[in-house]
Amino acid sequence: MSTKKGKIGVLTSGGDAPGMNAAIRAVVRKAICNGVKVKVYGIRRGYNGILHREMDLLTFKDVSEKLQHGGTFLFTARSAEFREIEGKKKAAEILKEMGIDTLIVIGGDGSFTGAKNLSKFGVNI
Repeated sequence: MSTKKGKIGVLTSGGDAPGMNAAIRAVVRKAICNGVKVKVYGIRRGYNGILHREMDLLTFKDVSEKLQHGGTFLFTARSAEFREIEGKKKAAEILKEMGIDTLIVIGGDGSFTGAKNLSKFGVNI
């Protein structure tokens, strides 16, 4: 059993794709079922959700019965603000302020480019 404590943020970005809900569910259940004392926060509407502080604690119940649904229950959105350096800097500051230690990004090439750029501001990806 792990004694690590902290907060993980998980977001989905880009176009909806099969398996996004399953990936979110796996992150949450892995943290809960393995006794990891880490709270998982779902960030709604991708990187835009960070900038607008749209984060909710996800529980075992929150991710139940999601496998049969397509797309992502966290939703995605484009963010013109996040594309700018100041937007990335602001997102990193908000994550630190909210106590998010690590960000898990579920998406494709563009999503991972955003994650890579965000890591330059000290965010663990």
